[in-house]
Amino acid sequence: MRLWVCIVLLSVILCASADRPAIVRAGEFVRDAAGGAWDMFKAYRDMREANYKGADKYFHARGNYDAARRGPGGAWAAKVISDAREKWQSDVSGRHAEDTRADQEANAWGRSGGDPNRYRPAGLPRKY
Repeated sequence: MRLWVCIVLLSVILCASADRPAIVRAGEFVRDAAGGAWDMFKAYRDMREANYKGADKYFHARGNYDAARRGPGGAWAAKVISDAREKWQSDVSGRHAEDTRADQEANAWGRSGGDPNRYRPAGLPRKY
């Protein structure tokens, strides 16, 4: 009987410890996604504050870059937010497909780890 109790307890402990990493990974994904959404918001806020002609693509790339550096959750949040924003802009604001394509290129560049400064316009204040 004791042997069976020990086997059952050991099984429960092993199963519980095997599931723990999945739970931890899920928590990290959610934390990274929330942080990535915050990074996207900061880039948007900075873009509005800078109000600098030609800097749109830079802020797209920077927001996606910062979010993706957090991990898979951050990259996921950046993609969802970027896609939703571009869909809204093309549907509601009537912006041209070429502008949407260029924005999505900058988004993908940043998410893939590319340097956002590729899109930095000359004269944009260093604070950004």
